[in-house]
Amino acid sequence: MTDKEKIRFNHISIEGVLKSGKTKLANNLARKIGGRIVFDRTENPYLKDFYDEREGAALLAQLVFLVNRYHQQSALVQRNLFEERMICDYLFEKDKIYAYQTLTDDELIVYEKLFGILSERVPKPDMAVYLQISLPTLLKRIAREGTDLEKKIAESYLKDLIEAFDYYFFNYQSSPLLVVKADHLDFDKEEDLDDLIDKIKQMKKSPLYYVPLGSSKGFPKKD
Repeated sequence: MTDKEKIRFNHISIEGVLKSGKTKLANNLARKIGGRIVFDRTENPYLKDFYDEREGAALLAQLVFLVNRYHQQSALVQRNLFEERMICDYLFEKDKIYAYQTLTDDELIVYEKLFGILSERVPKPDMAVYLQISLPTLLKRIAREGTDLEKKIAESYLKDLIEAFDYYFFNYQSSPLLVVKADHLDFDKEEDLDDLIDKIKQMKKSPLYYVPLGSSKGFPKKD
């Protein structure tokens, strides 16, 4: 039986902070197990203004991301493309994680109303994969391969973002969840990719935590 036949999940969403390896994993998973890749729509005319901390830019940028992701996900359903395997390099709900890191209380009231309406029309994945990386790993990757805008992001914001992602996914219950300690993984390496696919095949309970050999630290305990 091939990897394509052994994987029982037809809608897989991959999440993690920037530079966690989501897109690389999505590309290689599709190559290995088959499926259509859905990439996050990252173009946003207000993103530079947000990084430059211009007033009101955070809300505008967040709403553009939210609406773009909604249109992309709803279009997939309307075209019945879930008849084939779908591998998304983002989870629709991740938009809310960023919103709570960047918006004011008054802006969140507006955002929550719109998010509540749109999220009801977006299908949940059959499985979610959370690629967890540490702050030192994130800082190294941004320094090595980040864009000019990403290199402007404050370390304190990145630290808070990692904590917010950890909190969200350690309380995630919407679908089966595989949490991967991904600091030392390279999904262009067949060995690392095959190990992860084996964990996906083994998914019988949720959440399932995967700490590869060589990782010095495990996962934080749930409260």
